[in-house]
Amino acid sequence: MNLHVLPAGPIETNAYLLTEPARGEAILIDAPGDIWAEVGPILGKAHCRLLEVWLTHGHWDHTQGAAEIVRATQARVSAHLADQVLIETPGVMERFMGARLNLEPVRVDRWVEQGQLLAALGTEAEVRHVPGHCPGNVLFHFAAARMAFVGDALFQGGIGRTDLPGGSFDQLERSIRSQIYTLPGNTIVFPGHGPKTSVSEEMAHNPYVSGQY
Repeated sequence: MNLHVLPAGPIETNAYLLTEPARGEAILIDAPGDIWAEVGPILGKAHCRLLEVWLTHGHWDHTQGAAEIVRATQARVSAHLADQVLIETPGVMERFMGARLNLEPVRVDRWVEQGQLLAALGTEAEVRHVPGHCPGNVLFHFAAARMAFVGDALFQGGIGRTDLPGGSFDQLERSIRSQIYTLPGNTIVFPGHGPKTSVSEEMAHNPYVSGQY
């Protein structure tokens, strides 16, 4: 399984393309604006078909390119039900962003939930619900590969903002402690923005949510 880290969109949101050339399959985690321009050539070179788009949450910068991706590939979309309004009627985000975002609604094919196992690329990923930044924020944990894609719940040395509608610092802190810091310490954390980190690194040094109570 090959990982392609693809920052894209107006605020450099990380998209993660996972390809498995031996199977001719790929999945995309998050879909910032204009991401298809980067994803398409990689799929062609790897001789892979994009089967699924997994959204870590419904904020506009993670979904802006999803409709184009679906049109181009007919990929199946998965997300958490708590973000249904944001994903399927994205115009609501213009109210609290104060800007015209020109977002297209995306139809979600599968609503994921806490503890669900998703089969993909010959392996599986566990879904963990990590609300606090956004009600439907989830992470996708590939235990065999020691990777977790966490959306905007946790960053290298930081956490997701909690001042947007549906946000709560107390809830986010609980989510990080119960759902991220309980992963193996050597798990590599791939956030929605910025560089990768690890569970053990954030438990030891994150200034917002440490590994100690």
